[in-house]
Amino acid sequence: MLAVVEIAGKQFKITESMRVAVPRLDAKVGEKVTLDKILLIESDTSKLVGNPFVKGTVIEATVVSHDRDDKILVFRKKKKKNFKVTKGHRQQYTTIQIDGISNAKS
Repeated sequence: MLAVVEIAGKQFKITESMRVAVPRLDAKVGEKVTLDKILLIESDTSKLVGNPFVKGTVIEATVVSHDRDDKILVFRKKKKKNFKVTKGHRQQYTTIQIDGISNAKS
């Protein structure tokens, strides 16, 4: 079973027992998370498309870890003005393990 889910404004294509790195969630490691913004569910025999979300469908996931991505450097320079600025940024993300996709209609 395949599902497209929206988490923090981004869409992810997931299946059961899959690990996904999503934007930072406010949940502790080992805690269960319920995802209810499912846009599409596809099984071998049928396909359900939400308007905008599929009703009665829930995805259960477990928080595995909280990490930070690699550092991205931003460099600005103005020629002939002796102006240079270097800034760095590390995006935070959460790794979740998909436990199950439950659909009320199937």
